[in-house]
Amino acid sequence: MSKSKTIRLNQGEKGDVVRIISLNLGGVMRRRLLDLGFVPGAIIEVVRKSPLGDPIAFRVSQTTIALRKEESSKIEGELTNG
Repeated sequence: MSKSKTIRLNQGEKGDVVRIISLNLGGVMRRRLLDLGFVPGAIIEVVRKSPLGDPIAFRVSQTTIALRKEESSKIEGELTNG
């Protein structure tokens, strides 16, 4: 049995599928991301990374959302097979 790998969203590569475990954010940004679908248990796909790695585009609930490295580094998840 393979053990799942825990990563921060900013560490994902294009095509990776991640199940969110936790959001280590507070205040307005936490509320905004929860409203956009970045909730524990949600499946996120890394769609595109800019050449310098900031921002990164993610697909969540059939919507593509770009996050800065500052926000995506505070969201933890586990890599899944899709």
